[in-house]
Amino acid sequence: FDDALQRSLKAAGWEPVTRAESMVILHVLVGTRRPADIARALRLSRQAVHTTIGSLVDAGFFALEPDPDDGRIKIVVLTERGMRMHADANMIVEQLGVELERRIGKRHVRSLRAAFEADWGEPPVVPVGR
Repeated sequence: FDDALQRSLKAAGWEPVTRAESMVILHVLVGTRRPADIARALRLSRQAVHTTIGSLVDAGFFALEPDPDDGRIKIVVLTERGMRMHADANMIVEQLGVELERRIGKRHVRSLRAAFEADWGEPPVVPVGR
């Protein structure tokens, strides 16, 4: 699905983003805007997330602004260019959903959605039986 999204965005004229950039973008789109919170959610170092955010700022998708709750902290916001890419990505994802339904059927797509929306609980720790 991500490969289809990336290929479709490239075909629409957008330069490719890395998987790390894509994951950071997704977190910002769902409302996680502080770099430290993004790093925690992705289980990455703050430095790695700051580097990724920097590349997205350089590409014109993000801007950094003072956090209204704490002026010492910068938050990530989408630029106009970032919003245009997001709109294109949303349209592509909708069309990919239609194509997936065509390929595997509406019932299977509904089942997939239900499975992904279910509460999976905490990640298990699986013993290595040595």
